[in-house]
Amino acid sequence: METTAASTGAEAERELTDGFHLVIDALKLNGITNIYGVPGIPITDLGRLAQAEGMRVFSFRHEQNAGNAAAIAGFLTKKPGVCLTVSAPGFLNGLTALANATTNCFPMILISGSSEREIVDLQQGDYEEMDQLAIAKPLCKAAFRVLHAQDIGIGVARAIRAAVSGRPGGVYLDLPAKLFSQVMDAEAGAQSLVKVIDPAPAQIPAPAAVKRAMELLKDAKRPLIILGKGAAYAQADDEIRTFVEKSGIPYVAMSMAKGLLPDTHPQSAGAARSLVLKDSDVVVLIGARLNWLLSHGKGKQWGPVGSKKFIQVDIEPREMDSNVEIAAPVVGDIGSCVSAFLQAMGSSFPTPPADWIDTIKAKRDENVAKMASRLKKNSAPMDFHGALGALKEVVRQRPDAILVNEGANTLDLARGVIDMYKPRKRLDVGTWGVMGIGMGFAVAAAVETGLPVLAVEGDSAFGFSGMEVETICRYNLPVCIVVFNNNGIYRGTDTNPSGGPDAATTVFVPGARYDKMMEAFGGVGVTVTTPDELYQAVSAAMDSGKPTLVNAMIDPKAGTESGNIGSLNPQSVVKKKPAAA
Repeated sequence: METTAASTGAEAERELTDGFHLVIDALKLNGITNIYGVPGIPITDLGRLAQAEGMRVFSFRHEQNAGNAAAIAGFLTKKPGVCLTVSAPGFLNGLTALANATTNCFPMILISGSSEREIVDLQQGDYEEMDQLAIAKPLCKAAFRVLHAQDIGIGVARAIRAAVSGRPGGVYLDLPAKLFSQVMDAEAGAQSLVKVIDPAPAQIPAPAAVKRAMELLKDAKRPLIILGKGAAYAQADDEIRTFVEKSGIPYVAMSMAKGLLPDTHPQSAGAARSLVLKDSDVVVLIGARLNWLLSHGKGKQWGPVGSKKFIQVDIEPREMDSNVEIAAPVVGDIGSCVSAFLQAMGSSFPTPPADWIDTIKAKRDENVAKMASRLKKNSAPMDFHGALGALKEVVRQRPDAILVNEGANTLDLARGVIDMYKPRKRLDVGTWGVMGIGMGFAVAAAVETGLPVLAVEGDSAFGFSGMEVETICRYNLPVCIVVFNNNGIYRGTDTNPSGGPDAATTVFVPGARYDKMMEAFGGVGVTVTTPDELYQAVSAAMDSGKPTLVNAMIDPKAGTESGNIGSLNPQSVVKKKPAAA
């Protein structure tokens, strides 16, 4: 009996830990200190305890916005951003962001509490019962479930490595409610945690692949480099800039790659994009995919069939030949591949012929001149170009600021108008063109970088995540939101074709005061009607660092359907007869 009593006493004095603390300790061990999410059953205490342990926990008003924040945090830091949600409906809300992160190659981990396995598997009707792991698997890069406290360290480690290794993407980590209260010896718990070593090792390209690419490029008469957001994510900024400048080759930067070299760089061919895509003979793709954003590498935008050859740098071998033949595939991480290119170029690599460079410069200068007068137009109500001209100047004066951009015309036109000067300063809707990323991206950009953020939003796009202005005010973040308010989607002038009392499907409340939303939560709200007023209001907001929303009144007639991708909206060819009276 004495032995039993002594054992019981020793057991009572033994330091214990539980699933809550093991999850927190596993994240902190791997340098993850920020969590984005929405509290609720069964993860409320996980957020509270994480905050008590020194982590920053940012609570949102909707899980999709929290997930978008985690995704762009991953893009900016190359560490997986973490989104924490409740079970079932909360998990489903976060799943959209997880799928979008995977499509855009942003490292992210969605951690969701879930119902008990025994009840879910027998479909006995537990609280928010759902087989979340099965639902998540097809929509992300990897999915794991942890059932035992001693496996938390391994589960977190696997999620981190899956998120950032190879082509980055989204990972789902399922944590049933019962896991959090499991208790184990604290020392054994600490030993069960895993610090992930070299989670995204360099993948060196094959020498033969590098040689093949350089021989093809050396003989090009009209070469072109296309930089994608993968090049921005790689953070191989110096190598990429050196390669572009040493080669002398003109380049086009996709929207989230803008700023890897300044858009004002003499080799930038962004203002002559149509010409260079059509007339180039050798195209080097660095972190860019030949998806719909580049017309799949074929069609009239690219000139006659067989008129060009592609060199593609990508970490994923299966990306090669996805739409057209890739003459020189180079598989590896972008930093290693571009470094290998530089070494192979030597000291006497031929520069492009002068006539190619001169042709591009002439077209670029012509297009810039055509646009200049439209950007300086100071009219009331504003059109998109006049308003964007004012914001172009705001960003020029603040090259370190981060621009978040979404909408239809607001996005489509801003890509070409607002110049970027430094890498990873432009964040937008990416590969899927998903609206609603704005406020989540803005919050994470401010949190992860500490820099001022300018979010330029169409009024429709803002509606998807607008309630997060309260989140921005609650955390007192240096975010200035500009809502381009033209009373509707594309335009605010459509009418109900039936003549009935309902508004047209694309029309909003005329003259809506979005600025009052920001004022309601303690931020600064301003309404402006001219580009000069817009410039002054946004400049003051960016300099003050105060949460601000500028309601920019745009002519309701301004705008075109779906911007430059209106062709993706099929048109009905059937004319229905009116119903009989």
